[in-house]
Amino acid sequence: MDDVSQKNHLKAYGITYWCLDKQYKASWLLNYRGGSFLLPDAPEIRKECQIRGVSFELLSDGEANQILDEISSPSQNMETVVLEKAPKIAVYTPKGKQPWDDAVTMVLTYAEIPFTPIYDEEVLNDQLILYDWLHLHHEDFSGQYGKFYGAYRNAPWYIDQKKEAEALAAKLGFSKVSEAKLAVAKKIRDFVIGGGFMFAMCSATDSFDIALAAEGVDICEPMFDGDDSEANYQSKIDYAKTFAFKNFILDRKPEHYEFSDIDMTEKRRIPMEKDYFTLMEYSAKWDVIPSMLCQNHTQLVKGFMGQTTSFERELIKSNVLVLGQNELNEEARYIHGQKGKGFFTFFGGHDPEDYQHRVGDAPTVLDLHPNSPGFRLILNNVLFPAAKKKKQKT
Repeated sequence: MDDVSQKNHLKAYGITYWCLDKQYKASWLLNYRGGSFLLPDAPEIRKECQIRGVSFELLSDGEANQILDEISSPSQNMETVVLEKAPKIAVYTPKGKQPWDDAVTMVLTYAEIPFTPIYDEEVLNDQLILYDWLHLHHEDFSGQYGKFYGAYRNAPWYIDQKKEAEALAAKLGFSKVSEAKLAVAKKIRDFVIGGGFMFAMCSATDSFDIALAAEGVDICEPMFDGDDSEANYQSKIDYAKTFAFKNFILDRKPEHYEFSDIDMTEKRRIPMEKDYFTLMEYSAKWDVIPSMLCQNHTQLVKGFMGQTTSFERELIKSNVLVLGQNELNEEARYIHGQKGKGFFTFFGGHDPEDYQHRVGDAPTVLDLHPNSPGFRLILNNVLFPAAKKKKQKT
């Protein structure tokens, strides 16, 4: 899985998932040649690699043991992680969304990793217990329809989506979309606390925390929910309820395409050609989890924008790990934390290979980006629940 030898990094994750699904044993060799996978030598695995265009090398038992000995040496920042099972994957996404509307759906499809689309009805009917890993599509859990009001309130698609959201909320027994989304956010919170793995990108990251923090407080203006927002609502926000963020100030303007000051999109002054973020280096033997999530063939990853592009460092809770940051302005791009028995990862931006994705833009073709470092980070999270967990030391 290094930058020279692997023709298709993304489909390699799909091969590893396929092996786990077929009950084969697999190991993730952290920091060994870009975070390689050690799989048994079986004719059907070789054939599957050839069909999918994934590069592989054949090792004798002696060569494999030599590599494992090298990795286990205290002098090497490497570790072997046993992968035990293929995690059951759900993607929280509205009906009718196309795969290219969401980077995770797109890369799962490309890597041929199976997933089940679910939405509010399934979540509220407690179907999350069927899954190990949940991705949150670029959702707005605050009930403000993505704050597209300023630019798109007269667009047919916006009007239709608002009507559909209101109809679904009513069907589920809620008088407001914001109330339905809060109920969904709390179910997802409980899924993580109970031991689930949750991954979110773009606006699903900060709007999820905002919804939890604003429980019982009306932060929506009349064009979103039909009545005025609560007086002095900022003073009633409870940061103790959030996963990742603290002390943020909500954006009160309904026409402003921003939820709060967590996001750095409008604060950053970074030209596209200098927009990269660096993956943090952790001790593979002592900090196995962040090491898994940072496996890549490069430490420098191209930046990309979204409604929520990146996170203000000062607003991130102290118990949340920053896995990737832009060194120019120290904005956090990729963060991870634990909640109860489960874990969450927030990744800023919309599409790792589409710098400034806009409504109606053409879809990214992953055949043109089979070695994308940004999409690899998503797939690290997909395989993370498969790992046999070791107690984190720090």
